[in-house]
Amino acid sequence: MAASLLLPVNNELCTEGILVSDTHSQVSFQWEPSQYTDSYTLYLKNLQTGTESSNSTTSTGLELTLERGMPYSWYVVSKAEGTAETASSGTWRLYNAGPPNINYAPFPPYGPQPGMGAAVDAGGLELKWESLDLDGDALSHTLYLDTVNPPTTSLGETEEQSFTVQVNADTVYYWQVVCSDSAGNATESGIFEFRTNP
Repeated sequence: MAASLLLPVNNELCTEGILVSDTHSQVSFQWEPSQYTDSYTLYLKNLQTGTESSNSTTSTGLELTLERGMPYSWYVVSKAEGTAETASSGTWRLYNAGPPNINYAPFPPYGPQPGMGAAVDAGGLELKWESLDLDGDALSHTLYLDTVNPPTTSLGETEEQSFTVQVNADTVYYWQVVCSDSAGNATESGIFEFRTNP
């Protein structure tokens, strides 16, 4: 059974951390116990730097030291002794609070559609993604689409979370979204990939 995540709250600013320095704070991660589980592994990713880490425990919580003013994603994998099977929770995102009066950059765009590695038909295709800004700033998105990785061809800018493109048959495409807020902060999504049917 997969664990249900509790804290820090999904897609929120995490202000409950204990300051350990000007640049780092200790954050408490908590989740509901899952059935038939002997240990849990928490996987954490800094969404700005791409740095990943994992920590294992037999309890339903961990205290981790995070960089302040940074976006993170995390999920928990439940494991039982005597079997190789595991169960993964959903993935949550948080923004670790920074110094007072900071304007936070948007979360890096996520949830691409079509999904990674999907096969789609040629012609008009609507690319979709999700973006979120904790400060409520207006967001704009610049879309890059190419047949090379990383994509370098800019298709334009939109305030929407979608963009319709024309794609050729039997081709692998790479795309990326750069999200900017009205305060001048910007973040890049990962590089997404799909292919078109012959």
